[in-house]
Amino acid sequence: MIDSLATFRSGLGRQLPVLALACSLPLASAGVAHAETCTFLQPIGGDGSTNIVSKQVGPPKVLPLGMLLGRTNWNTDFIVDKPYSTYKFFFTANSSDGNATYPVEGFMKFTDGSSMQVINEQMSPPIGTGRMFGPFPAVPGKQASQMNFKVGTSSDPEATGFSYRISVQGCN
Repeated sequence: MIDSLATFRSGLGRQLPVLALACSLPLASAGVAHAETCTFLQPIGGDGSTNIVSKQVGPPKVLPLGMLLGRTNWNTDFIVDKPYSTYKFFFTANSSDGNATYPVEGFMKFTDGSSMQVINEQMSPPIGTGRMFGPFPAVPGKQASQMNFKVGTSSDPEATGFSYRISVQGCN
């Protein structure tokens, strides 16, 4: 899928067409176009066989027993193994319920313990609908350690049972 068609002036003074593809954005450097390289980040706790996580929104845990019996499965963290210039979050609905909205949040987590929210949306996506969020630029002066996807909340019990797939890419 072509997102844009642009031109840039080469070092020889000619204008050359540059196609920007979904995961390949042109960057001009010394008169030469370089494709952006994106890598899928590994989910924390995954078995290493895939970078795409499939989940189903679970019910909220009731306190204080919830702390004893476990946590919700709303959060998924992806490890940032090296610095990237941008990050992209991908979401696809595997199921849907027309009566429910699904809160989707995304956070950049940093080595200093701080975090920054980059996604905060209410969605009612049809089955099979995908969405890319971003690209979100790296924060100057901060080192990212994890990207966090959160789908689900106790404020909409209709979302319980909704299934989806998520992944995150780091790009340079």
